[in-house]
Formats: sequence, C-alpha cells, structure tokens
Amino acid sequence: MITVTGATGQLGRLVVTGLLEAGTPAAEVTALVRDAARATDLSELGVVVTVADYSDRASLDVALAGTDRLLLVSGSEVGQRVAQHTNVIEAAKAAGVQLLAYTSAPRALTSSLVLAPEHKATEELLADSGLPVVVLRNNWYWENYDATIGQAAATGRLAGSTHGGVVWPASRADFAAAAVAVLTAPEVAPATIELDGDSPMALADLATEIGRQTGTGVTHQDLPTDEHVALLTGVGLDEGTAGFVAAIDTGIAAGELDTGGKGISALTGRPTRTLAEHVAIVLGR
Repeated sequence: MITVTGATGQLGRLVVTGLLEAGTPAAEVTALVRDAARATDLSELGVVVTVADYSDRASLDVALAGTDRLLLVSGSEVGQRVAQHTNVIEAAKAAGVQLLAYTSAPRALTSSLVLAPEHKATEELLADSGLPVVVLRNNWYWENYDATIGQAAATGRLAGSTHGGVVWPASRADFAAAAVAVLTAPEVAPATIELDGDSPMALADLATEIGRQTGTGVTHQDLPTDEHVALLTGVGLDEGTAGFVAAIDTGIAAGELDTGGKGISALTGRPTRTLAEHVAIVLGR
C-alpha cells in the first residue's frame, strides 16, 4: 500500500492521480486527508480515502496501518510542522513503513531560507528514525509566480529584491511526477535528492518572457529589501507577509535555490516545464 498525506492539497492530489496513471492499482493507494468530503473524486476512482490529522497521533496510527511506502507532504502550518511531522514519523515507525519520502526544502540542513528551519528539524528527525528515507528537496514551483505574471502583464512592471539570484523552477506536476517515480521504483535506496527543474531563472528572465509574450514590454525593478517591503505593503500586504516575501527574495539572492538543476528529469526521464510554457499557460496563450 502506498499512502500519500495531504492528498487533497495541490501537490498531494497530483501524486495520487500520478500513481494511478503510472499503473498502481487504485486499491493499493491510500489518500490521507483531513476532510473526506474533499476527496470524493479520489474515492470514486477507487482510491482508499482515510481521515487523519498531523496533530492527532491516534488517527495517524489507524490511517498508516498496512502502509508499505509513505509520502509525507510537509504540513502547511508554519510553527507547528515539527511536532506534526514527528507524529507522522512515529506512526510510520509503528506501522512498519518500508519507505518514507518527505517533501523538504532546498539545502535544508544549511540553508538561510526563512522556510528552512522546520525542514531541517524534520530531516534530522528522519535521520534518527531508523526508517528508510528519501528526502525530496523541492526547489521552486512555477505556480508561485502566477499572480506575479498576471500583475506584470497588466502593469508592465515586475519588482523584487533577488539581485540576480536564480531559482530552478518546475511545475507542481513535475514535482509530483518525481515523487511518483520514487514511490513506484522497484527498489529504493535511502537518499537526499535536490529536486529542481532543467533551467535556472532570474526575475529579469521572467520579466523578459512576459514582455515577449504580451508584446508590450515588462520592466524589471531590482529593489533594496526595505523598498521591496514598502512596495508590497503599499499594494495591500500586511507587514508580516511583506517581510516574508522579501525574506524569500533575500534567500534567492544568497543563492539558496541555485541547486544546479535537472534533479526532477533525472528521475522522471522527461523534461520539466519551461519558462515560456508556464508564462503561456498563465496568460492563456
């Protein structure tokens, strides 16, 4: 049995459907969710739907019984994830899980990214767990730029504070395909894999491509961090959110997402989504 946590989330759902497309019988796939009503479509496909919460160890013990391979999609509640992930790991140990794959962050053990500390702590828990573990360090989703692409197309302006730093993006579907490849491999050795796309991208590249596809031109503005925060609060973000967004750009500027590339395609055997392809999708072209 392959169990996917967070199975009604944007990534988890793609992994579940990807397992089916890869030929895994639906009866051998468990979608672990917090709200069964949101998984009706998966249930109709024959997937086993089970309800559990990362914060409820007892529910996890029941949900993971019989699981051979487990994908732990990292929780979304910042500040609570280490305790929640601990519950999942302990339940996996009790269930005798033979492989646990975890969606982490790039270079989590050494990264200065604001997102990294909870991933670092979880990776350390996994290393001490005694379980066979594959850590999937997801780089950056193209979908993170969807709102930016729309705004830049409308305003002709794309601002940030990455100072030329690059990311190696791929689509959620690409990351899901990599997870499916690990979960369905005949034999899997414990590993830590930097999952990234095939090509690097700086914000200036994104601005250029949006301008090319719209035919109107988009100006990229690389701002000091304080000016970036001021710009974000000026368009309606609260100070905490604005500071968080700017902190991500600071990490990108420091090279924390410059991981070298092609980690996904090495697993899946197919290229990841390109910059031009994603911009065209968002713009409906």
